[in-house]
Amino acid sequence: MAVPPARATPSTGDPHVLIVEDEPDAAQAMAALLRLEGCHTAIAHSLAEARQQLMLRVPDLVLLDIMLPDGSGMTLFEDRDEFRDLHVALMTGHASLETSIQALRLGAADYLIKPVSARQLKAVLARARQPGVKRIQISTLEANAGVEGRFGHLRGRAPVMQKVYAQIARVAGTAVSVLLVGESGVGKEVVAQTIHDLSRRRNAAFLPVNCGAISPQLIESELFGHEKGSFTGASRQHRGFFERANGGTLFLDEITEMPLDLQVRLLRVLETGTFMRVGSDELMETDVRILAATNRDPAKTVAQGRLREDLFYRLNVFQIIVPPLRERLDDVPLLAQHFLDLLNEREEASKTFDASALARLCTHPWRGNVRELRNVVQRAFIMAEGQVISAACIPFDPPGQAPAATGQSITVEVGCSLQDMERQLILATLEAMNGHKERAAAILGISHKTLYNRLREYGRDAVEPGKS
Repeated sequence: MAVPPARATPSTGDPHVLIVEDEPDAAQAMAALLRLEGCHTAIAHSLAEARQQLMLRVPDLVLLDIMLPDGSGMTLFEDRDEFRDLHVALMTGHASLETSIQALRLGAADYLIKPVSARQLKAVLARARQPGVKRIQISTLEANAGVEGRFGHLRGRAPVMQKVYAQIARVAGTAVSVLLVGESGVGKEVVAQTIHDLSRRRNAAFLPVNCGAISPQLIESELFGHEKGSFTGASRQHRGFFERANGGTLFLDEITEMPLDLQVRLLRVLETGTFMRVGSDELMETDVRILAATNRDPAKTVAQGRLREDLFYRLNVFQIIVPPLRERLDDVPLLAQHFLDLLNEREEASKTFDASALARLCTHPWRGNVRELRNVVQRAFIMAEGQVISAACIPFDPPGQAPAATGQSITVEVGCSLQDMERQLILATLEAMNGHKERAAAILGISHKTLYNRLREYGRDAVEPGKS
């Protein structure tokens, strides 16, 4: 790293950065860059020196080398409560599962790959300058969730949701990747959005990508971008999701639907922070936190060869299981009222549920989970002619009478391709559900978007009257 000339000491109100690095040249180079960015700096070459510096002045940012002459940098803040809200960026020679776990244990907001580039340093400094969400604030959110039933964008008071809130609170402020596991429609994207909003990246982009809804031919270009003329139809340069989400969070939904060759490229981005656009040999840097999700059992998808084992371990540093709605039926009235409030605000209305409507909602099996509930509330809102939504406005079959795919089967010949087998299963399930796409998607364990994507491929994108 080139060392720029130092400048005069900045004013007292500027950020103070403690650099804990045993290599003098690297430490001085980072200090010089930080001074150019308007920071005070202090350097420590060992744990002992770092502890002395912390006693002299509590820093706004700590750049912490993991390997130090007198021990691991991880031990620096273990016994000091007053340092737990510091913005800590771990520095390591390479990204690995071990590094991610270390970052999680420390609660590190970032970790940097050495040698640290000026771009990396500026990105971390920019986040450190953002007011952080303090642990006490997140603890207050958790406590209020039990009373108000609200945690960020999430709604629910059930014990299973309280557990989810605690996990979000634990991981939001760290740098590690998170894997969200849950059935289609449970709200995995809402969990991801809440994690992003409680992180220091919250002022940067949050971009959701449904890996199952993008055709295999286009997903590489969508993720990494492409150069003009790199393939037929590439009439202009395109910036991919990794480029557009720089500094923020990328939510990769249905990660097990990503083609295996692209999983290799994704792993490389996670390990190096670099990628290339399609049709280019220019290496580009990106600073993106990955949150991934699947509606399948991730261990089974690894065993089936749908998800690379090395990528699974890289994403699964911290796993959150998002419960299905049937495991928290007591939350149905709260969620239904939330969706109704949104509709009332949008339509400038003041409709309400009566007791019969809420009772009907609470006895439904909710195979489509929270997404199905939202859609049912929207239809009930339309069906209600007056200001009161009654049970008669709730558009689904009574419990036990909803059509199911159990007891039916399809026959495939030996030698049939997996693609054709999938086509037969999807179309047969849709037929068993009388064309009801939402229920078919729930039974198949895929998202509504993925089902529509597959039906378009089969030339079956027409929507039957009364179906969804």
